[in-house]
Amino acid sequence: QVQLVESGGGLVQPGGSLRLSCAVSGSIFGAAAMGWYRQALGKERELVAHITGGISIYYADFVKGRFTISRDDAKNTLYLQMNSLKPEDTAVYYCRVLAVPDDYWGQGTQVTVSS
Repeated sequence: QVQLVESGGGLVQPGGSLRLSCAVSGSIFGAAAMGWYRQALGKERELVAHITGGISIYYADFVKGRFTISRDDAKNTLYLQMNSLKPEDTAVYYCRVLAVPDDYWGQGTQVTVSS
């Protein structure tokens, strides 16, 4: 049974930083494409960043230069370092592991950016 457990969300002031973690159980970690998505209240879920094969990385324009996605295969963990946070970054953040034909999502972690 594959499980994704996110952590690291919380309340932060504008300009602050948070690091999200997604611990992945199971043997798919090394073979999968992995990513972070977010969903703000009343909006559709959107892609934030993804990493494929450990070397191909994509960032949405709205986080370029501020967020960094990384993975630690030894710990089976995906990270999202978020710097220079803005109020519009407020959302529930989800990690996703795509190992075709299987598609796994975490439960989400709330990030709130507010003064």
